[in-house]
Amino acid sequence: MAEKQHNIEAKLDDKLNIREDFNPPTYEEWKAVVEKDLKGASFEKKLITKTYENIELKPIYTKSDTENLPHINTLPGEGNLVRGNNSSGYLKNSWNISQEIPIGDAEEFNEALKNDLARGQDSISIILDMPTMLGQDSDYAESGIVGNGGLAISALKSISRALEGIDFENYPLNISAGFSSLPMIMLLKAYMEKQGRQLSSIEGSIDADPIGFYAKYGKLPVTLKQAISEMTAASKWAVKNKAEIKTIGINGEYYHNAGASSVQELAIVLATASHYFEELLKAGLTADQIAGSIKLIFGVGPNYFMEVSKFRAARILWSNFTKAYGAGADSAKVFIHGRTSKFNQSIYDPYVNMLRTTTEAFSAIVGGVNSLHSNFFDESIRVPDTFSRRIARNTQIVLKEESHLNQLIDPAGGSFYVEKLTDDLAKAAWKQFQEIEANGGIVKCLENGYIKDMIDEVNNLRIKDLKKRKSVIVGTNMYSNTKEEKLKTRDQSFDKLYEKRKEYLQKFRVAGESEKHVSILDKLNKLMDLNSEDLIETGSKAFIEGATLGEISKSLRAGVEPSKDIEAVKTFRLAEIFEELRDASLKYKKEHGNAPQIFLVNMGPVKQHKARADFSTGLFEVGGFEVISPKGFSSNEEAIDGAINSGSKIFVVCSTDDTYPEIVPVVAKGIKEKHADALIILAGYPKDQIEEHKKSGVDEFIYLGCDVYNILSKSLKKIGAMA
Repeated sequence: MAEKQHNIEAKLDDKLNIREDFNPPTYEEWKAVVEKDLKGASFEKKLITKTYENIELKPIYTKSDTENLPHINTLPGEGNLVRGNNSSGYLKNSWNISQEIPIGDAEEFNEALKNDLARGQDSISIILDMPTMLGQDSDYAESGIVGNGGLAISALKSISRALEGIDFENYPLNISAGFSSLPMIMLLKAYMEKQGRQLSSIEGSIDADPIGFYAKYGKLPVTLKQAISEMTAASKWAVKNKAEIKTIGINGEYYHNAGASSVQELAIVLATASHYFEELLKAGLTADQIAGSIKLIFGVGPNYFMEVSKFRAARILWSNFTKAYGAGADSAKVFIHGRTSKFNQSIYDPYVNMLRTTTEAFSAIVGGVNSLHSNFFDESIRVPDTFSRRIARNTQIVLKEESHLNQLIDPAGGSFYVEKLTDDLAKAAWKQFQEIEANGGIVKCLENGYIKDMIDEVNNLRIKDLKKRKSVIVGTNMYSNTKEEKLKTRDQSFDKLYEKRKEYLQKFRVAGESEKHVSILDKLNKLMDLNSEDLIETGSKAFIEGATLGEISKSLRAGVEPSKDIEAVKTFRLAEIFEELRDASLKYKKEHGNAPQIFLVNMGPVKQHKARADFSTGLFEVGGFEVISPKGFSSNEEAIDGAINSGSKIFVVCSTDDTYPEIVPVVAKGIKEKHADALIILAGYPKDQIEEHKKSGVDEFIYLGCDVYNILSKSLKKIGAMA
């Protein structure tokens, strides 16, 4: 007989209502549970993080954190532009992949530029070598600096070779001119006229930041007044000719790479803008004209959400800043260029730089930059080659074409955390900006050391955290690879380039008809009047007739003295202090045939010593040491014999806190009796035993939070590897 089928239908009496049936916990309820889990530890000390910006980050953010934010209901392209300059985000106007090409020779630069533009780069970014930025011809500069770090340009033929065959209609052109853009504008105008086109038709920038240059190098080849006058002439020409190029590039990256916090970088950029606004307003430009001449440049660091928020805060600040000067709404739409951090790069385990650059580029894009340079992984070591440039360029292409970040409109908008952090940054930066102004403005604060001292205060915290490994640089102060071969430098050939340029320019100077030389001299004499309405036209014609950059610059600056020197806000890489330790170890290895050695006095079975032996190994490998880690010794006497016979001068005792009272007095004293100058280190920090262990002969203690740099440098000094 077939089994009877039963159809059972379950019915709910009421509709399921998640909100009513599962009440969301309040912040207070959540905090109570967390405090219980902390078992008496301070909530504030454990879960509130204080940043280098002096902003306190909470472990969780809720709607209540954003309800009263003034920008929270702003839409993209509206209001203070926190969500971007246009309503469609990157959908209509994606960011430009604007990679620098740090090649000095014009022909080689041109070849590289064509290659990179054909493979995804969509914006031209030219950086110049130091002689070109200073207005020196290559043959008057010192050997070794011509072509070092950028393109060497001395005349119209140089720039013609560099840009031969490049279509500016498809690619924006950006030239970072240093402290003055005026000579380069004259040169580019001459080049475009030779091509039958007008410079005013180009999009992009030929920008200068004399205050930033002054801060970075501690001096200018002219007075700041002269540099501002040249900036005024360039900006007036661009306004008059309705040129689409920016003539001022306020560069916060200088300060970022000196270790400035995000708040400081933003504040310094505003203070610099304030100085330029005041000077250019006096010269007759309007607030809207000045704002339209400016682009902002920021470094991009490793703190992902801080960097996202920094770019969003920059737009809020610029909107408020231009409004305060009476500029219209369109003037708030500032062009922002980002450059991933040099400050964060390392020369050991350099391929990790690729990963750093990726996260930094990601944060800049999510933050809404208009253009971006992503670092070459080896730029701190050597001139990047085709491979280095391809990886850096493809980082952005992957983010654009595979991750589809170009199909987003302010993706961070609405995040409780990012919105609150954006507001915190904007308020803190505005306050810092006002403090700079109250102390006399950006120039006075550079001259009296206020800016440098402000940044040094943050750097001291950064370095302290790095030494104690509270902050980590992978492959440098943590997870070091002692077997890696240091990346080899290439033959930079700067001396060869100098000789090549020198020979060419000396022939170039005597070539041509005497009448043309007379005409050039006549035009050069006219360049002494910076107020001339025909200044740029005259300079352009002089270039066309054969004048050099050095001749143009000398005429513009005839009789002008250099600026007074100030203490520079020096750029550096945070990893440098630990890299010096590795360098010392490598030098020691070359001289002695083996790396500096550390002998681990492992006591007892594996479970007794392994944890601290592994910790000790990782710590000393950071300094380039070879760590000898034997099997655990079964007795104190055996341990003493093993240590002495190892030939090492540095010993790390590895065991557990509860066994140390029996081990340390015997082992430490035993080693010191036979090896008086031995350095004995204890793995761990048993607080109630410290003084007794010191009496027994222990010199140092290693543990989570110890000053790793101090331990390593002391160890290297012990064996004579460091002075």
